[in-house]
This record gives sequence, C-alpha cells and structure tokens, in this order.
Amino acid sequence: MSSRAADRAASLRQQIERANYAYYVLDTPEISDAEYDRLFRELQALEAEHPDVLSPDSPTQRVGAPVASALAKYPHKRSMFSLANAFSTEELAAWEERNARLAAEVRTAGYTTEIKIDGAAVSLTYEAGRLTVGATRGSGEIGENVTANLRTIADVPLTLKGRGWPKVMEVRGEVYLPYAGFKRVNEAREREGEPLFANPRNAAAGGLRQLDPALTRKRRLRMFAFGVEPIEGTLPARTHWEVLDLLDAWGFQVEPHRERFETLEGVQRKIASFEHLLPHLPFQADGVVVKVDRLRLHAELGVVGGREPRWAIARKFAPEIAVTRVRRIQINVGRTGALNPWASLEPVQITGVTVSAATLHNEELIAQKDIREGDRVEVIRAGEVIPQVVRPLLEGVDPASRAAPWRMPDRCPACGTPVERPPDEIMRYCPNASCRGRILESIVHYASRGALDIRGLGYERVRQLLDAGLIRDVGDLYRIRSEQLIELDRFAKQSADQLAAAIDASKGRPLSSLLFGLGIRHVGKTVAVLLARRFRTMQALMQASEEAINAVPGVGPTIAAAVVAFFAEPRNIELIGRLERAGLSFDEPGASSADGALVGRTYVVTGTLPTLSRAEATAAIESAGGRVAGSVSKKTDAVVAGEEAGSKLEKARKLGVEVIDEDELLRRVGRGS
Repeated sequence: MSSRAADRAASLRQQIERANYAYYVLDTPEISDAEYDRLFRELQALEAEHPDVLSPDSPTQRVGAPVASALAKYPHKRSMFSLANAFSTEELAAWEERNARLAAEVRTAGYTTEIKIDGAAVSLTYEAGRLTVGATRGSGEIGENVTANLRTIADVPLTLKGRGWPKVMEVRGEVYLPYAGFKRVNEAREREGEPLFANPRNAAAGGLRQLDPALTRKRRLRMFAFGVEPIEGTLPARTHWEVLDLLDAWGFQVEPHRERFETLEGVQRKIASFEHLLPHLPFQADGVVVKVDRLRLHAELGVVGGREPRWAIARKFAPEIAVTRVRRIQINVGRTGALNPWASLEPVQITGVTVSAATLHNEELIAQKDIREGDRVEVIRAGEVIPQVVRPLLEGVDPASRAAPWRMPDRCPACGTPVERPPDEIMRYCPNASCRGRILESIVHYASRGALDIRGLGYERVRQLLDAGLIRDVGDLYRIRSEQLIELDRFAKQSADQLAAAIDASKGRPLSSLLFGLGIRHVGKTVAVLLARRFRTMQALMQASEEAINAVPGVGPTIAAAVVAFFAEPRNIELIGRLERAGLSFDEPGASSADGALVGRTYVVTGTLPTLSRAEATAAIESAGGRVAGSVSKKTDAVVAGEEAGSKLEKARKLGVEVIDEDELLRRVGRGS
C-alpha cells in the first residue's frame, strides 16, 4: 500500500463524511450530487485497487449518516439499503453481466423501472394494516422515529385498504416536496429572513425531521411507496411489479411512470425517453431505478458490502451543468446583517435559462472548494433549485496564474463596520442597524407582498430613493410626495402618483402586516398574525412581558425574547412613534366583530394560496366574523381554493358550493384592492 493511496483515501473519506453530515443531518448540502458521486466513485475505485486502505468506517461501507438529533432513535427491522449508480449504457450492461454470473436467470426474469425521486427515504411499519411506526433511513440500520410527522402526509395511509398484507411489514417510500411546494417554502423563508433551501430534497428532509408535527404539515410533503419488507407473514407477490400493484391497492401512491420490460435491452432503448421526461416532472428526479422483477432472485443475488442490493441500480442522468467563469465573488448584506457570498458569473445557458449569478453558501465552503475569482467553474441548476457553483476546473491551469484565495472581508462592504461572527455560527454579521445594505433589504422587505404590500417599491426604486436622500428608513416613506418623485430619473407623473398612492394605501394594512414588515427577528408572517390576534393593538404588544408573549400558542421562548428585545431598543420605539404619527393602523380587526363581513358564514380553505398561509387565511376569515371548517359539507358557504387543491375542491363542486380564490377572499374581508 502506497502512502499516496492511503493519504488520498483518508482525504476522500473526510470530504465524503463532511458532505454526508451536511446532507443527511443538517439538511444543508455543501456539494452537488454530481460532485458527491465523483468523490464516492473515486474512493470505491481506490479501495478496490488498494484493499489495504479499506477500513470498516469508510463511507462506502454504510448507507447514510448517523442519527444526530433530538428525535428518538429507531432500529429498522430490516436494513434500508442505498443503490449503486450506473452513468452509461455500458455500466448498466456490466451490472446485468455481474448478476448473470451469480444467477443466469436474471437475463430473462424481466425488469421494472421507476423514476428516481430525489427525496428522503422512510420506512413505515404496519401491524394488522395499521400504521404503528414511521422512521427515516438514518444509517440504514438505525433511523429516527418521525411517526407523528409522517402522519401529516396525505399519501401515508393510516389504515390500509383492501386485503392481503402481511401481519407485520415495513413499507419503504420516498418523501418529497413538489417544485410548487419548494417555491412556496423558499418564498416564505425569504420573507422571514431565513436561509433558503438549496433544493427540494433538503426542504423535504428538513420538514420530515421537525420536532413539531404542525411545522411538518405546513411543508405539505408527498410520498411515493416503492417496496415492502414482510416481517411476519408472506407477501402475495412473485414480482416487483406485483408489489407495486399491491401498494397501489392498499392506498399508497406509487411512481406513476413505472414500466415493466422483458429484457435489459428494452430498458436501454427507453433510457433516452426517461431522460427527456425528467425536466417536465412536477418533482425533482435525477434518474431511473432499474430492478430485477422476479422477487425470489433478490435473495439469491444478495447485497454488496452491506449497503447496495445487487438486484437494483440507479441509472443516473447527466446533471444540468454548464461551464462558465467567475467574474467576482460578492457579498449581499441581508436585513438581519448576515453577509451572504455569491458568484457573479459570465452569463451561461442552463436548461434554457440564462444564469449570471450563483450561491456560494458560506466562506468555509468557498475555502473547501478553493473557488477563486477568474476561475472556470462548473455551475449546476437541477430542476428549479438555486444555481450553485460545483467546483473550479483546474486541469491544465498554472497555479501561479490564479487569483489569490478569496477571504471574507473583516468589514461590512456596505457600511464599513467591523463584522462579527458568533462562536456557534458559520455566518458573519454586520452589527450596524443603520447599515445601508441592511436598510435596503429591510425597506424592500417592508414593502413586500405579505407585509405592507407597497407595489412598485422594489430594489431599484429603493436604491434610487436612498441615493436621492429621500429616505433613511421605512418611516421616511410616509413623508414622500409625488412632486419629489417626479424630479427623479425614470419617474413620470403617472408612476410617481401610483407609488405615492401605494405608500398611502399601506397605512390601512392590519397590525399583523406591520409586525411582519418591521422585520423583528424570528417573527415571520404566521407569528405576526398570532401576535396581532392575541394582543390586538401595537400598544398592548409593546407592553407585554416575555412570559405573556411566550404563552401565545405557536410562539416559543426564542421568539418571545426577540420581540421584547426589539421593543426595548430606543431606535425602534422612535420609528414606531413616527409610523403612528404618519397614520398607520396599529390595530388588528377583531375576530368576534358583530358587524364583520363574514358573520354567520362558514368557509373551508384548501390548496396553496398565492400569498397567504393557511393560518393567515383562517385569521382573515375569523377577523371578519366568519368560521373556518376542516371539511366541506352542504352547510359550507364557500371554499377558498389555491394550487394543488384536492378532494375538498372536488367535493365542493359536486355539492354546488361556491369556490373562490385568494383575491376574492381578501376583497370580502376588506383587504382587497
């Protein structure tokens, strides 16, 4: 064994373990799937060529990452495996050839294919047809008990339909978040000043591992079932195709594009069609899983290295990657003061979209990947995820020709204030509340939809007003007059009048919108609604104790402390005073108002609304005197339907119940335009 091979193996194991921890435990991936696969395959090849470097703790010898959370550990009754990958026609053919040496029958046993959903693997234990335990994959041997969270997923049957299931069995599935839900979740996190999820898989995994099932429910996760492990009893099926039929009959969702082929040649001919299909799916996928169809061959073929079944393989497709150059590494200062690095790129087309910027996550990741200004880099944009830099392309590059390693600045690039880095965080922060960068982001947030909804006040307009000295903070917005705006570039009389009118209209927004717009740390839209409904007036909330705020259902000690700290800051008190003098509403409409527009009427909310969460829509209805029910009946007056509305919408149509959208709801409660 050469020392060079041992050193390289150790380095690869370290990189892969760090990536595993970020991916499986933190739900914040640090490298792309393509880069991970490259590292993993290099380590596999190195261990095969130099068996002496193989160690029992190598990541090639286990499936995922160890459990590391407050969730209870759960030992699986049957191990959960990972899949080997094939990236070409030749590799897929070689897989069958290896299997045929062990069981020649595989060539004629048939194959079943399923689209490979990029989600979080789970195991569901059913006893006598009832769900008893649900767990994450974890290490493959031990997962996390997330039963309460899995019960919130509509695709998870609590009691099975039909008959024929084993007395005790584990159903295996993949929990995922559709692209529409991923967009909704990230938009909500952006409004609340939280870091965005890099991809739907991590948003799904993070939602699955919440300590509060109510938070999991808000993600609106989905699941496809793909396998069954009998524990007590037998499975009435001879093929994997029949297993999928059974799962469908028992009430599970199975991957709708599944197909069965007599030979591997048939699979190979269909690969191009599968690859073409992926960009058009409503969920993230990165390949197709090919399985030997005849079940009795699964035991005969066995498992490789305790982690990969020989009878199944993932035929992965080329990720959506392009090569371009990093022009500059720049910093965006968020409204909380966080310094977020990003890459300004030479524009490049990826899946029909022009990409000129990509996230770099944080300074540690930049150092780990050694990304520098001027480097040629791979950029990935799979599905609808945020573009990100995979790695620099250094083959044939003279090290002396590269720019110096990038360093996070010691001072805020927006205001020059020395930055701070809390000992337990990876991010650096500008502590200056008057920082221009923070002010820009805070004003844009204040004017955003869901907050004060001042249309026409985006980034460019806010920069223009700051540069002209017309505003320093949100309080100054209400001093602006149309005549002042006309003096600025790109402002005609009509656009100036429209912006002035939009600013004036924002004075009538309810207290919940104002609380959200103020950008109090940890106070997102839902929490703002809860606080406004509980305390009713700004004065009452400002005078409330930390204990009283903490007692509000859905508001914890961290939020309560942040709210009290916000109102203890003299600068914030002065701003609130200016807003009150400007005529903003400091009240929340009462839910029990006798003359509310919806008194005596019953509404049902279903699907994903454009701007309102379920809690916000409920609050709007109740504040107008209405009642919100959980199911549709003949007594329902109207159903408020958004995207992905399901059975409730269908039932409303059958019963002839009125169906309205979010705009109509807001008009009825007096908040529409």
